[in-house]
Amino acid sequence: MFGMEGMIGGRTASDMPGLDIAEHRSWQNFLDAALRLYATLNKTLVDEHHLTLNDVRLLDMLDKSPSGSARMVDLADALMSLPSRVTRQIRRLEAHNLVRRCASPDDGRGVLAIITDAGREEVRKAMVTYGNEVRVHFLSRLSRPQIAAMGENCRRISAGLRADGPPARLGRV
Repeated sequence: MFGMEGMIGGRTASDMPGLDIAEHRSWQNFLDAALRLYATLNKTLVDEHHLTLNDVRLLDMLDKSPSGSARMVDLADALMSLPSRVTRQIRRLEAHNLVRRCASPDDGRGVLAIITDAGREEVRKAMVTYGNEVRVHFLSRLSRPQIAAMGENCRRISAGLRADGPPARLGRV
């Protein structure tokens, strides 16, 4: 991403409007680490369990739900994804007998995704891999104080983004 001279696409880091070099490098390092970590976790989960990281997150939400189910729209919001993308994801998981869909008893227009016994078994195995990979690729590279600081910094950023108001529903103008 950066050459030895701090260049990005022919521009120096200090050329990014509103950011000084240290701020820009901090942002680029965070973004690079987050994207690499996501890709690494995703690849491992696909290779070992044939589930994407988003599949594991979705199945884990359903597994932890007291009813084993959630409205599709709520899953899309929790995953910060487009409803149509979650629908395709659920169809794929349904084809593998990991979830099933049914009409919501509370809202005839709503659809519930329900985790199956096979889905519970698969997500529990995948969560072991996920946890191990987070430890290896994220936690093991930081000291305990760094882990605490990272957690607090990310919490503050997330809380600030929530306080700014919900983003417009993805895919709508």
